[in-house]
Amino acid sequence: MEFSEVILRPVITEQSMYNIDDNKYTFEVDRRANKNLIKQAVEAMFEGVKVEKVNTINVEGKAKRMGRYQGFTRKYKKAIITLKADSANIELFETEEDEE
Repeated sequence: MEFSEVILRPVITEQSMYNIDDNKYTFEVDRRANKNLIKQAVEAMFEGVKVEKVNTINVEGKAKRMGRYQGFTRKYKKAIITLKADSANIELFETEEDEE
Protein backbone atom coordinates (compact mmCIF):
# COMPACT_ATOMS: atom_id res chain seq x y z
CA MET A 1 0.00 0.00 0.00
CA GLU A 2 1.36 3.41 -1.01
CA PHE A 3 1.63 6.19 1.57
CA SER A 4 -0.71 8.38 -0.49
CA GLU A 5 -3.40 5.67 -0.19
CA VAL A 6 -3.17 5.49 3.62
CA ILE A 7 -4.24 9.07 4.51
CA LEU A 8 -7.59 9.74 2.83
CA ARG A 9 -8.68 13.14 4.18
CA PRO A 10 -8.57 15.30 7.31
CA VAL A 11 -11.54 15.15 9.67
CA ILE A 12 -12.81 18.71 10.13
CA THR A 13 -15.01 18.93 13.22
CA GLU A 14 -15.22 21.34 16.11
CA GLN A 15 -13.46 18.88 18.44
CA SER A 16 -10.65 18.16 15.97
CA MET A 17 -10.03 21.89 15.52
CA TYR A 18 -9.66 22.31 19.30
CA ASN A 19 -7.17 19.42 19.36
CA ILE A 20 -4.88 21.14 16.83
CA ASP A 21 -3.82 23.50 19.65
CA ASP A 22 -2.48 20.40 21.48
CA ASN A 23 -0.59 19.18 18.34
CA LYS A 24 -3.23 16.49 17.65
CA TYR A 25 -4.48 16.09 14.09
CA THR A 26 -7.36 13.84 13.00
CA PHE A 27 -7.41 12.04 9.65
CA GLU A 28 -9.62 9.49 7.98
CA VAL A 29 -7.37 6.59 6.99
CA ASP A 30 -7.64 3.35 5.03
CA ARG A 31 -9.35 0.62 7.07
CA ARG A 32 -6.49 -1.83 6.45
CA ALA A 33 -3.75 0.55 7.70
CA ASN A 34 -2.06 -0.12 11.05
CA LYS A 35 -0.48 2.43 13.41
CA ASN A 36 3.08 1.95 12.10
CA LEU A 37 1.99 2.46 8.49
CA ILE A 38 -0.04 5.56 9.43
CA LYS A 39 2.98 7.04 11.25
CA GLN A 40 5.27 6.43 8.26
CA ALA A 41 2.71 7.92 5.85
CA VAL A 42 2.25 11.13 7.86
CA GLU A 43 6.01 11.66 8.22
CA ALA A 44 6.50 11.03 4.49
CA MET A 45 3.63 13.25 3.30
CA PHE A 46 4.28 16.28 5.51
CA GLU A 47 7.79 17.74 5.57
CA GLY A 48 9.43 18.22 8.99
CA VAL A 49 6.70 16.40 10.91
CA LYS A 50 7.67 14.00 13.71
CA VAL A 51 4.91 11.73 15.05
CA GLU A 52 4.92 10.88 18.75
CA LYS A 53 1.77 8.74 19.00
CA VAL A 54 -1.04 7.36 16.82
CA ASN A 55 -4.49 6.46 18.16
CA THR A 56 -6.95 4.70 15.84
CA ILE A 57 -10.72 4.32 16.05
CA ASN A 58 -13.00 2.16 13.90
CA VAL A 59 -16.17 4.18 13.39
CA GLU A 60 -19.23 2.03 12.70
CA GLY A 61 -21.97 3.21 10.35
CA LYS A 62 -25.11 4.76 11.83
CA ALA A 63 -28.55 3.35 11.07
CA LYS A 64 -30.46 5.77 8.84
CA ARG A 65 -33.88 5.56 7.26
CA MET A 66 -35.86 7.46 4.68
CA GLY A 67 -39.53 6.54 4.86
CA ARG A 68 -39.78 2.78 4.75
CA TYR A 69 -36.24 2.30 3.39
CA GLN A 70 -33.41 1.86 5.83
CA GLY A 71 -29.67 1.41 5.62
CA PHE A 72 -26.40 2.40 7.22
CA THR A 73 -23.87 5.15 6.63
CA ARG A 74 -20.45 3.89 5.64
CA LYS A 75 -17.87 2.58 8.11
CA TYR A 76 -14.45 4.20 8.29
CA LYS A 77 -11.25 4.30 10.34
CA LYS A 78 -10.10 7.48 12.05
CA ALA A 79 -6.56 8.21 13.28
CA ILE A 80 -5.59 10.86 15.82
CA ILE A 81 -1.94 11.82 15.28
CA THR A 82 -0.02 13.41 18.16
CA LEU A 83 3.09 15.34 17.09
CA LYS A 84 6.29 15.81 19.08
CA ALA A 85 6.96 19.22 20.63
CA ASP A 86 9.87 19.97 18.26
CA SER A 87 7.89 18.92 15.17
CA ALA A 88 6.69 21.20 12.39
CA ASN A 89 2.93 21.82 12.20
CA ILE A 90 0.70 20.30 9.53
CA GLU A 91 -0.89 22.97 7.34
CA LEU A 92 -4.46 21.80 6.65
CA PHE A 93 -5.67 25.11 5.23
CA GLU A 94 -3.95 27.53 2.90
CA THR A 95 -3.90 31.07 4.23
CA GLU A 96 -3.72 34.25 2.16
CA GLU A 97 -0.09 34.73 3.25
CA ASP A 98 0.83 31.36 1.66
CA GLU A 99 -0.64 32.35 -1.70
CA GLU A 100 1.47 35.53 -2.02
